[in-house]
Amino acid sequence: MKSGGSYIFNDRLVYRNQEEYVVVDRPKVVQYIDAAMNQPDLDGFRKHITNLKLALENPDEDLITSNGQGFSLRLEPFLTDIKQILDAYTLERARYYAERLKKGLSEVKTTKVNDINVRRWKDYDEVFTDSLWNINRRDSSGAHLGWYWGNFIPQIPHQLMLRYTKKGELVVDPFLGSGTTLIECRRLGRHGLGVELNPKTLHKARELVEAEENRHNVITRLIVGDSRVFDFEAAIRAMGFSAIDLLLMHPPYHDIIRFGSDENDLSNAKSTRDFLHMFGEVLDNTLPLLRKGRYLGIVIGDKYSQGEWIPLGFYCMQEAMNRGLSLKSIVVKNFEETKGKRNQKALWRYRALLGGFYVFKHEYILVLRKV
Repeated sequence: MKSGGSYIFNDRLVYRNQEEYVVVDRPKVVQYIDAAMNQPDLDGFRKHITNLKLALENPDEDLITSNGQGFSLRLEPFLTDIKQILDAYTLERARYYAERLKKGLSEVKTTKVNDINVRRWKDYDEVFTDSLWNINRRDSSGAHLGWYWGNFIPQIPHQLMLRYTKKGELVVDPFLGSGTTLIECRRLGRHGLGVELNPKTLHKARELVEAEENRHNVITRLIVGDSRVFDFEAAIRAMGFSAIDLLLMHPPYHDIIRFGSDENDLSNAKSTRDFLHMFGEVLDNTLPLLRKGRYLGIVIGDKYSQGEWIPLGFYCMQEAMNRGLSLKSIVVKNFEETKGKRNQKALWRYRALLGGFYVFKHEYILVLRKV
């Protein structure tokens, strides 16, 4: 099984795990900082901070530990903070930076919806905060495969879980497809429930999810069902939960790709109105179980039909807002090719020039909060 994985995000190389975290001996690091703080002049202060820097860079030193007093951090940003201290022109400014560094070691500050320690916010280069996502390729590490026509890239559930869940919480995907969400659940230590209408698709998804190592010993359930009427409450209670912490939905983009002949499949809806009605039924069947203050992520694109641009993304967003959710963010994500257009670039350019439209190169990630 492959591990790691890198891709380009907004012209920046990103590694799935930017670098390995190290565990430092917190009391010993604090001793170095306190010794520096007690110095009466800048030269003495810098001497102790330099000793700390050398100790962290020297593998023979004992600042890297595995004992219970350890503190997990990324070494590169930590050394950058130390450099800022050493570069300070005044003792007052150096002490200010050192005190801030010490606080980052002594205090953990997270929100109610994720495990991101904002005291060490520089450790989280892997987490996106821009509303424009230009990603050059899908993450193919681990059990992720791009076999399913219309599946979303793993970076999407990966990012949304990092931002809107804590380890051990429950993620539910009513449009499971190839199992991407549940693979990410295993990798990030979140419990996951996925419901998929097509039994053959679910069978293949189960194989991939089971192929992903369950390092965090989480529960991942894959069930065949129609998410408009499926008993989600019974399913999550069987997993030991009373509510959902994050809902992720990647519905069909109406009839752009038909996933089968089942009339209950949203890709077979007879009209945009019918599609939105069916999507609304999925919302009505899941949103009551979403915890107050928690998030729904909808991944959706628009379509072009009979000379008209159909803004499916905004229509789906409005369906969610009509049910009392507040809009937190609209992320625009690029996509260069689909399997249907991969060998038809010239044809689609011709059609665009002839028809007065623009070729789709984006989709939306809509983030909404239950209030």
